[in-house]
Amino acid sequence: MLDIEQFSHPPKKQEFAAIFRLVSRISFWVQLVLGGVSGIAVFLSCFSRSITTQTNNAGIGFGIFLAIVGILLLCFRVYWALGYRKMAKLLQTPNSETHPKKEEVIQNLQIGLIVSLVGLLIAFIASEVTVTVILGKAVAQPQGVAIYQPENVIRSLDIFVMLANVNMIGAHFFGGVTSLGLLYWLEE
Repeated sequence: MLDIEQFSHPPKKQEFAAIFRLVSRISFWVQLVLGGVSGIAVFLSCFSRSITTQTNNAGIGFGIFLAIVGILLLCFRVYWALGYRKMAKLLQTPNSETHPKKEEVIQNLQIGLIVSLVGLLIAFIASEVTVTVILGKAVAQPQGVAIYQPENVIRSLDIFVMLANVNMIGAHFFGGVTSLGLLYWLEE
């Protein structure tokens, strides 16, 4: 069972390295899976939009653009989480000369946190834009009547964009919590 008291004091180097390695591994895989789902959803949305009839809706286009920016930030964050794993391995080596300095670990965690927060903000804005567009389409549709204006049709691709943005919010949130938790524990 997990002892909460062990996290209330500054960790020993080996204790921190073990937790750091475990948390970075979990963070890497969660972000990779959520980012992969987001990437596939945006890819399907972009690819399908070029084949099907285009609707003149700048909101969805802006949502896709922000989703792509969020995915790029998430790719960097996944790469950064992989760097956490390498740093944790270095901390676990018996040779203390190869251990990264505490300041270096803190700086890496801070960079990861900042990237996650920026990604979280972009994914949130993209989600808001996409939900607003979908809501606008839904409100513009008269109930039970055929729709003759293609820009008012809610397409499954619009929902894919929303799915991508929501998954990115989760991935960036998870990465941010990981960095923030490790930073808090290390600096206490």
